[in-house]
Amino acid sequence: MISVCIATYNGEKYVKEQIDSILPQLSEADEIIVSDDGSIDSTLQIVRNFADSRIKIVTNVLGKGVNHNFENALNNAQGDILFLADQDDIWLPNKVSVCIDDLNHCDLVVSNCIVIDGNDNVIYPSYFDIAKSGNGFFKNLYRSTYLGCCLAFKREALDKILPIPNSLLLFHDWWFGFMSEVYLKVSFNPTPCMYYRRHNETNSKTVSKSELSLYNKLRYRLQLLFLGFQRIIKIKLKL
Repeated sequence: MISVCIATYNGEKYVKEQIDSILPQLSEADEIIVSDDGSIDSTLQIVRNFADSRIKIVTNVLGKGVNHNFENALNNAQGDILFLADQDDIWLPNKVSVCIDDLNHCDLVVSNCIVIDGNDNVIYPSYFDIAKSGNGFFKNLYRSTYLGCCLAFKREALDKILPIPNSLLLFHDWWFGFMSEVYLKVSFNPTPCMYYRRHNETNSKTVSKSELSLYNKLRYRLQLLFLGFQRIIKIKLKL
């Protein structure tokens, strides 16, 4: 069973196109979990209009923000295989098949994507090429190449990843990357599997140059290290 976890917040402009691209790739036994963070536009009505029993809408009860919203979606997912999806991207028809094939020999897959703007114009044909995506603990501590919307993983991975620390200053993809580099067998698949949309309403600064000061870059990564090793110690104590 596949669960696609979508975190929504005022996503009325693109969410229909995203769900339209996902549903044909799912079986009747699969599901889409839409966790909403208090949208005040027509996002939820658009989702309800699909009238598809595979789509389940839940309210984010963990606290405002993208990290909590994705965790809330994951907490409500029942699937053996989990996909993260942003509300404003577009999946290519090969997304599920490519990732499932990879997951036959790894725990988590990061698939490539084509970067587009708000009007569907291609900005970069390969995210992997511009981000230099790939495995490596220190490489991904310096700059994470674990793009959240490109992740698919086995349910067992959640034992190491959740809960996401409440105090985390970085986005969830950094946390996924940190814990994956420590505990999981990861595949970076260079096949583009979706259109990754960058526009004015996008939360993260992925692709564009970070606006953080050097001080904050160091502070955020040191905090990630601290929280990560704190989690590692807790996991070891449970064994």
